[in-house]
Amino acid sequence: MVGSPDSDHEGIVLEKAEDTVRWREIFVRDHVGTVAIVCSGVWLHAADSLLVSTMLPAIIAEIGGTRLMPWTFALYEIGTIVVGAASGLLAMRFGISRAMSLAALCFAIGCAVSAVAPDMPTLLAGRLLQGLGGGGLMALAFVASGLLFPKRLIARIMGAVSTIWAVSAFTGPLIGGLFVEYGSWRGGFWFFCLQAIALCAWLAARKEPMALDEAPEKVGGFPLVRLGWLSAAVVAIAYAGIDIDGVTTPLFVVAGLVCLAAFLRLEKGRGRDRLLPRSPFAPTNRLGAALLMVLFYSAATIAIGVYVPFLLTSLHGLSALAAGYLIAGEAIAWTVAALLISGQPEKRDGMLIVSGMAIVMVSIAGFAFCIAGGPLWLIVLSALGQGFGFGIAWTFILRRATVIAPTDETHRVAGAIPTVQRLGYALGAAFIGIVANASGIDGSLDAVRGAAVAIFLASLLPAAIGFMATLRFVAGGGVEAETQR
Repeated sequence: MVGSPDSDHEGIVLEKAEDTVRWREIFVRDHVGTVAIVCSGVWLHAADSLLVSTMLPAIIAEIGGTRLMPWTFALYEIGTIVVGAASGLLAMRFGISRAMSLAALCFAIGCAVSAVAPDMPTLLAGRLLQGLGGGGLMALAFVASGLLFPKRLIARIMGAVSTIWAVSAFTGPLIGGLFVEYGSWRGGFWFFCLQAIALCAWLAARKEPMALDEAPEKVGGFPLVRLGWLSAAVVAIAYAGIDIDGVTTPLFVVAGLVCLAAFLRLEKGRGRDRLLPRSPFAPTNRLGAALLMVLFYSAATIAIGVYVPFLLTSLHGLSALAAGYLIAGEAIAWTVAALLISGQPEKRDGMLIVSGMAIVMVSIAGFAFCIAGGPLWLIVLSALGQGFGFGIAWTFILRRATVIAPTDETHRVAGAIPTVQRLGYALGAAFIGIVANASGIDGSLDAVRGAAVAIFLASLLPAAIGFMATLRFVAGGGVEAETQR
């Protein structure tokens, strides 16, 4: 089991149990309600992201704000990072049901604000609240999966969660496209607002399924100052891309990097309440290289969610529904690849990680080549390739990172990977926002074509850095030998 000092032993137990565990065992009376709550939290977070990607061209057409497009994702990711990092503490202080109720309420309020937004700044405020609530729901769903079920059932619970991800990849764009085509994009936000209210009411009516024994003071305080520096870093870099200027743009970029350095410096001096492993981004050790790989590849691939629907509708005349399904194809390819290849033995981890990440980098180059002028089939192939590459690599990234981690860092490594992934998405959205706005994304059709190429050429830079980190991460075998200072 990932995140436990005796993970090898627990993994054997789970594998043996899997031979006899049936799907129906997680749907018995004692578990079915909790399973439904876990899946609902994952659904709201996962489907919302693809919903907004599909609706974004219609949103821009009605309320404007083309230059602020990256912020719709960056602010959502900030909220996800903040609450995701604090989810364990929130669960211990309030209990899982109450913490998820608060997250669902925050998500519902964010959806309502976005639904009535008269302009892009108001919608961005709603997106931040959606990120806080959705990130909390997602993180707490995983906390619940690990705490509220017998260990022998956890593999099946994770299978149910993976299925929800695949369903959201298909239906999220469908829902967004249907609201755009036959109603209003505002209805899409109201639809998810009502679902979040229903989940909140359901959770409030339930008795807490399990009390957490550990007192809050034993797990450290809320890392408000560190998360504040981290949030400030993303906001500063995102702000730099709104109005491109020879003075203010570099100043805000530098300010963002300074805030990020302040966060890392404060992290270095912490004890049990550290958010990241020791020396988290040091390329000299393999764990640091793993987090660098996740950070830069996430930054390199966020462009497909932020700009591809807009570019497909603007340059290729696709409907919002068709553009949304291209994005869904990337997510579905990820899920299918992971399901097909997840049974590979540990000795092949390095080869699969490198192969998958190489495919992702090739897919980015494919977008740079074809996004402006087609052909459409190559755009589709590039999207599928990106998802397939991540699907090949991602399961084994988690496994290899926890294998090479020191015993006292396995919990922190497992938690740091998704947090760093969301940070990469946020910083990547800010970075490509600067590139896009500097290239004239809100100008003439020819300017949009030029910006489309520039976005993906620029994305190759973090991908190349990520690939070098990948090679360092997979080098050697066994437990991490280098001292992490």
